[in-house]
Amino acid sequence: MAELGRKFLYRIFCVVALIIALYLLVDLYLSHTLDIKVMVLFGIVFSVIIFGFFDWAQNYAALRRQEQELKIYKLYIKPMEELTKDIRARQHEFDNHMNAILNMHVTISDYDELVRAQSAYCKDIYADKSRCNPALLRISDKILAGFLYSKIISAPAYVDIDIQVLSQEIVTTVSEHALVEIIGTLTDNAFEAATPRRNRVEMVLDAKNDKLIFMIKNQVENLTMGAVSHFFEKGFTTKNNREDRGLGLYQANQIAKRHKGELTVELLNEPEGQEICFGVKI
Repeated sequence: MAELGRKFLYRIFCVVALIIALYLLVDLYLSHTLDIKVMVLFGIVFSVIIFGFFDWAQNYAALRRQEQELKIYKLYIKPMEELTKDIRARQHEFDNHMNAILNMHVTISDYDELVRAQSAYCKDIYADKSRCNPALLRISDKILAGFLYSKIISAPAYVDIDIQVLSQEIVTTVSEHALVEIIGTLTDNAFEAATPRRNRVEMVLDAKNDKLIFMIKNQVENLTMGAVSHFFEKGFTTKNNREDRGLGLYQANQIAKRHKGELTVELLNEPEGQEICFGVKI
């Protein structure tokens, strides 16, 4: 706080000094007493003042970035804690299920009946599988893990989500705020496009050569290459409700470019139907 107070007083001093310098410069010019020595002196004063403003602008931008990072941390560290609790609860449930399966022979003596009971029990467990992925818990970027977990658990219940983590060490020079903006846009679009009939969404998280790699693929229908070629244009959208639409992919692409990253899109014709795959390397 003391450092911030000193910086604030310094900026006030710069503003006052600039006003006084301008007043004196105009006064000397009007009184015809302005000479080269005075001009050099004013040049030095102006240089110091301009440097002060430049220093203020840099500090203000850095402070804003720190505030954004802190906000992101507070927002998504809680989902990370919830993910940890969920994994632990599932581990306890798994132990109970294993004990139930292993002890079925105590009450079922017929072999064929035992096999049928165990098979039916395993199918019930699979049908009631959790969306949480233990691999998210192990990646180095805990904020990104918490963010992805919050997105996954808030997706519509009918969406079938599969996430693969190919690298636990997520290394990137990009800020958490930028990653959340880009990956959040891609996941939101995929979940919004999903329907009860075309509900599969696949994600891949990886890192190579100090770059984060994220890919997300979802099922679509009646999508043309012409429409795909306009996806990153400002204002373009395929959604019926056009209000406040068409900015997400455009903004995500702009953020990726500013950080020397790459955002790509590919339309795939699979045997099960059309799929669209977005990828970002940043």
